[in-house]
Amino acid sequence: MSNLWDLSHIQPETRVVLEGETIPALFWNGVAQRQDKVWMRQKKLGIWRSWSWNQTGEAVSEIAGGLMSLGFAPGECASILSNTVIEWVLADLAVLSCGGVANGIYPTDAASQVHYLCEDSATRILFVEDDEQLDKALEVRSQLPGLRKIVVFDMEGLRELNEPDVISLAAVRELGRSYLAQHAGAVAMRVAACRPEDLAILVYTSGTTGKPKGAMHNHKGLVFTARGYNTLVAQDENDERMCFLPLCHIAERMGGEYFALYTGAKLNFVENPETIPENVREIAPTVFTAVPRVWEKFYSGVMISLKEASRLQQAAYAWGIGVGTEIADRVMAGETVSGWLKVKFTIARWIALDNARKLIGIHRARFCVTGAAPISPELVKWYMALGVPMLEVWGMTETCGAATGVPASRIKPGSIGPAAGYNEVKLDPATGEILVRGTNVFMGYLNLPEKTAETIDADGWLHTGDVGLVDEEGFYRITDRMKDIIITAGGKNVTPSELENELKFSPYVTDAVVIGDKRPYLTAIIMIDQENVEKYAQDNDVPFSNYQSLTRSAEVQELIQAELDRVNKKFARVEQIKKFFLLETQLSAEDEELTPTMKLKRKLVEKKYAGQIEAMYR
Repeated sequence: MSNLWDLSHIQPETRVVLEGETIPALFWNGVAQRQDKVWMRQKKLGIWRSWSWNQTGEAVSEIAGGLMSLGFAPGECASILSNTVIEWVLADLAVLSCGGVANGIYPTDAASQVHYLCEDSATRILFVEDDEQLDKALEVRSQLPGLRKIVVFDMEGLRELNEPDVISLAAVRELGRSYLAQHAGAVAMRVAACRPEDLAILVYTSGTTGKPKGAMHNHKGLVFTARGYNTLVAQDENDERMCFLPLCHIAERMGGEYFALYTGAKLNFVENPETIPENVREIAPTVFTAVPRVWEKFYSGVMISLKEASRLQQAAYAWGIGVGTEIADRVMAGETVSGWLKVKFTIARWIALDNARKLIGIHRARFCVTGAAPISPELVKWYMALGVPMLEVWGMTETCGAATGVPASRIKPGSIGPAAGYNEVKLDPATGEILVRGTNVFMGYLNLPEKTAETIDADGWLHTGDVGLVDEEGFYRITDRMKDIIITAGGKNVTPSELENELKFSPYVTDAVVIGDKRPYLTAIIMIDQENVEKYAQDNDVPFSNYQSLTRSAEVQELIQAELDRVNKKFARVEQIKKFFLLETQLSAEDEELTPTMKLKRKLVEKKYAGQIEAMYR
């Protein structure tokens, strides 16, 4: 178990732990090197099933052979429309082993989006998870003349299906076995022909400012970044990871699948998005990467459980977290932790803090990683007080994931750390925009040369759109997105993300959008945490019949106002939020207001709720 004052277990790893210059070369070298060691585990029907490297290699080989028998050629694209399951990884590695291009589609995307992404990427083979995803594909099948086959992972409920263009994954594997029996070495030949400069994957941006754009990454950039990650947050074959974020997002594709492929860390797949809290306690990952929304949810769960605890338990927690905070403060200041404080922390863990860690499922975690969106510094400090180092990384789809990272030896909450050793980072002297240059930077946007030219300048610097600051130690801090900075009617520049992060630290707030550009004062649109607010209402006898009545109740309005008052105390008067309104619709990833990573789309929300916004300024 990690201790903040001894971080020798989180040392960067600079040597090459697995040879290969393309993703399929890495994978097949991993199979040869690791053989019967377990690589992946997935829980189905209450039972965990393990996949060794050899078993994974057999499945990937058969699927690749099946694709070749269906005429899948090098350079062609196959898309995967599925939740995060082992079959996603098998399909991805099979496509790459054929010299193809692999593209992921969010399982929450509507049929119209599936059509756009398949058409834009010239998809020839579409993998779908089950009957629900197959329905979307069949709805737009007639509009995709280039699509040759739809491959279904799970055929439950589809046994009687009679569609000539639809085939099961099991049938593809059977085709592959027959094909490879007659074409021995076909997969190895395709893998050998694959070049580092070849396009490997497409990762479509979330489309917050228009249609999604297909970011192109070649094998060279992916392998380079996987090796680079080990110099930030090293892991090895003894580590256990939890695979649960969407694999079509760069965070899980790069930091989960490919990083684990390179290092040999075990990938544990959750049953479904609803069982994450239960599965994380079972898996108890030693290395845990998640987005701020997940860390906020875990914190809220502990706070709610604490309210139900006895006074003695509450007092034990208060004392224990106080000791942990004292240690965290010393570690952040670069001071030594005394022997007496270490003894106190051992007691604090025994009487309270270990229970909090077990409740979340991070009791074995050597460290946690947060990224993909800004996080409250107070939340980072809370996890540190539990004794778990939380390291913030920053990057984007276009940088192949992390481009900066906080080192374990110098944790600074609120900072995204210095530039990763594998790329350059600097600020534009005129605008303060963060620029990145390196092999990890993407090739450009598919079919959009003008957008590519706008994003990558003649000197190879990627213009990220994030505005930041850098301190004397070279640590960067994001202040906001260039297009999100608010200038009030009084001329005051406000960075809304700071206020929004403070609001999201509340267990009763899931997300918030601060409004105020060219306005006399700031207001906010707030999305409540349904589970925690419902519990508050039940505990306090607040009547409600549905989500809308819950948000409209005077008691809930007062509850959120109290959270707003807490946040406002931390800011100057001109930066304080004067009014708010609560979204009355319970949103999910299927709703247009949310990105697939569950972030509110600022521009869309401002446009959709213009009437309510105007009402706050009357």
